[in-house]
Amino acid sequence: MREIDAVVIGGGVLGCFAARNLTRWQVSALLIEEKNDVCTGITRANTAVVYPGYDNKPGSLKAAMTVRGNGEFHLLCRELEVPFKRCGSLMVSFGNRADKVLRKKYEQGLKNGVPGLRLLSGGEAGVLEPFLAPEVTSALLAPSTGTVNPWELGIAAYENAVQNGCEAWLNTRVLKIRKEKKRYIMETDREPIACRAVLNCAGVSADKIQELLFPPSVRLFLDGTDFLVMDRQMEVPGHIIFHESEEKGKGITAVPAVEGNLLLSSSKRPLHGGLYATDASSLERLRSTAAFLFPDLELEGVIRSFAAVRPNPYRVEVLNGEIVPDEKSIDSFVIENPGPGFWSLIGIKTPGLTCADQLGRYIALKTAEYLDAPPNSGFNARRKSITRLSGLDFESRVLLAEKDPDHGEIICQCEGISKGEILEAIRRGAVTVDGVKRRVGTGMGQCQGSRCSRMISNLLEGAGDEA
Repeated sequence: MREIDAVVIGGGVLGCFAARNLTRWQVSALLIEEKNDVCTGITRANTAVVYPGYDNKPGSLKAAMTVRGNGEFHLLCRELEVPFKRCGSLMVSFGNRADKVLRKKYEQGLKNGVPGLRLLSGGEAGVLEPFLAPEVTSALLAPSTGTVNPWELGIAAYENAVQNGCEAWLNTRVLKIRKEKKRYIMETDREPIACRAVLNCAGVSADKIQELLFPPSVRLFLDGTDFLVMDRQMEVPGHIIFHESEEKGKGITAVPAVEGNLLLSSSKRPLHGGLYATDASSLERLRSTAAFLFPDLELEGVIRSFAAVRPNPYRVEVLNGEIVPDEKSIDSFVIENPGPGFWSLIGIKTPGLTCADQLGRYIALKTAEYLDAPPNSGFNARRKSITRLSGLDFESRVLLAEKDPDHGEIICQCEGISKGEILEAIRRGAVTVDGVKRRVGTGMGQCQGSRCSRMISNLLEGAGDEA
């Protein structure tokens, strides 16, 4: 039986940051992920927004974490060498109802300490962001809003956790958990584990993991949402745009991503046809709303659509043997502590990406206090990213190719990504074409991988044969 201090269940962005922050302490840590790579679930389909903090109830833990997380995000990304763009956001309205919503969010943001907030008239918004429709009646400017690649951030946190001594078991499922004196005994499809603390960060399965040992208290009910990705050659807005529709809950979000593409996100909808299946009617509404919001946006430049899942946590109770949820979902972060040394992050949705490091620090500190663990003086917060040709000038590229000829062979023509970058992604843990994509961005251009996927597959097969 494997003996360990603390086990993190789930390798999404929350689990990766929980693992990274555990290594700030003298704690032996193990990350368990049931898939063959990290950041393959909710993390891979995300609006990529680093929120400013005006949406959250003043005085709440969520509000405090969001404002603090946003304020420190550039430092976090500098440590992990992950691109981050603080492009600012405009929440725009087109009528009286939405105008009132913006005023409320402005006042709430001031109470939360969100920096630089300003309410603008429709005319002022149009001057600041010419892409907007002239019918805009008001806008809420938040200069601190930013964007980051969610899976790149999560993978960076994972690599840094491993670099600092955290073990990782991929392709491993947790089957049972029981309490035995002061330890949790975890049955997996790999081997049993005995640990003193459990950090449950299992995403859409977090409620199920907790119920392996404890009675139901929170259940997740899932919604879907759809995305369109624009070719980076298209002219797009410079700000993140949140559309507060006159019809409540029907707005869209437009994000100029760090890679240069525009990401369009729909409002939430019921799940249809599987967790990550797109919905034709939702995509059509997204297109029509985007055409209204941005009259000059060339929607023929869409190169991809995809869907995402949003977990909604509800308090539940058992009545006559049946699970009965509350009428309203839980609006705050759900951090459960159902037993000594056991913490669950259940239904952490927007702004979960913004607060991933803050949440990781929070439960890692709780765990260290429970284990009476001292700080790890050897913790190294710096992680070295993969050298990207796209970030180098011509002369530097030539020098790199002379040093390593693999960097002189371009595999992904759309994105200009070399064989050397792909091989480094494989060395760092990519085992699929999508795993390479999440590390270096292959397949994200106009052809969406139709020209390079086979060559990447061959490199993956070659790496497997060498292993």
